[in-house]
Amino acid sequence: MFASVIIPAAGFGERMGATIGKQFLLLNEKPILVHTLERFQSCADIQEIIVATQRSSFPIIEEFKKKYSLSKLKAPVEGGERRQDSIANALKVVDADAEIISVHDAVRPFVHLREITQSIETAKYFGASIVAVRAKDTMKQASTDGRVERTLNRASLWNVQTPQSFQRKILVDAYDFAFRNDIVATDDSYLAEQIGILPIIVEGSYENIKITTPDDLLLAELLAKRFIP
Repeated sequence: MFASVIIPAAGFGERMGATIGKQFLLLNEKPILVHTLERFQSCADIQEIIVATQRSSFPIIEEFKKKYSLSKLKAPVEGGERRQDSIANALKVVDADAEIISVHDAVRPFVHLREITQSIETAKYFGASIVAVRAKDTMKQASTDGRVERTLNRASLWNVQTPQSFQRKILVDAYDFAFRNDIVATDDSYLAEQIGILPIIVEGSYENIKITTPDDLLLAELLAKRFIP
C-alpha cells in the first residue's frame, strides 16, 4: 500500500512571537520541522512526504533533505494563505500511486510511529481516521457573552490531533466540495464530514502536542529528553 503525507508548513506563527516560522525554530539543536519529518521518514508505511511552505523556504527544505537524509521528502510545493490552501496545492502533486493520504501538522514532532501506522490502517479499512485524545477537563458550552449554557459530557469528547488519514478519493472529493461551496476549515476531517464521511478515532498520546506558543516550546524541550518514537 502506498501512503503519502502532506505537511503544511507555510505559517509564520504569530503566537510564538518569533521572527521566523515556528516550524524552523530549534528544538534540541534541530528545527522542529525536521523532528516531524524524521517521524515519517522512519515509518515504513509512508512512501512520500510533501511539505507545503513559502516559496522563500524552498531552499531550506531542500537543505533539510540532504543534511538529514530525508529520502522520502519530495520537492516542496508552495503554500497558500490558509492551511487549507496549502493542502489543496499539495494534493495536486501527490504520487498517482498513493492510496492513503495523511495530513500532519508541521509542529507536532512527538507523534509516535504507532499513531501513524494505526491512522493509515484505519483509513484503509474505514475511509478516514483522526488521531485524538480523550478530554481531561470538564467542558462547558457558553454563549457569546461568556455565560455558561450547559456542561458537556466529557466521556464523549475528544481533543483532535494529527495525523488525519484518508483514502485518496475521499480527501480529494472533500476538498473539491469545500472549494465549490466556499467551506473553510482548520481541520481536514471536518471537510470529510461535509461529504458524509465520519472518521474513526485512533487514540493518540498526550505527548503529541502542537507547538504554537513559547510555553509549548518549553514543554517540548522537556518532552524531547524522554520521547521514544
